[in-house]
Amino acid sequence: MPGTYAGRILKIDLTNKKIEKEEIPEEILRKFIGGRGLGSYYLYKLVDPKVDPLSPENVLIFATGPLTGTAAPAGGRYMVICKSPLTGLIACSNSGGFFGAEIKRAGYDMIVIQGKAESPVYVAIKDDEVEIRSAENVWGLDTHATT
Repeated sequence: MPGTYAGRILKIDLTNKKIEKEEIPEEILRKFIGGRGLGSYYLYKLVDPKVDPLSPENVLIFATGPLTGTAAPAGGRYMVICKSPLTGLIACSNSGGFFGAEIKRAGYDMIVIQGKAESPVYVAIKDDEVEIRSAENVWGLDTHATT
């Protein structure tokens, strides 16, 4: 893999309660550099342009770049990408903190969430152990109580 890519995508389908891990071809990592490039490529690949942005057919992508999780300046950044409900085009935002580095340390360059769960759930990721768990016991609580 070029740079510090993990070379894998974690795909989570909430509708079918399915979790897949997929290798990213080196050619794609070289052509679509960084979280924005990689995430935009997969959004284009996974979402039909006619899809309603608020439907379960849209995806939510959390994507890291080759410097995420390193000591490089801005190495804590990650991208959040989806089809925008406002414009119908690509929505791309970035954030910092520990989440991007934790995605990379778990062995992934991207997490793609699609579908719609039947009831409140959350995704627990610890390296290769990934689970979709019920969130019924914390639904409706504030952040402090949930944490």
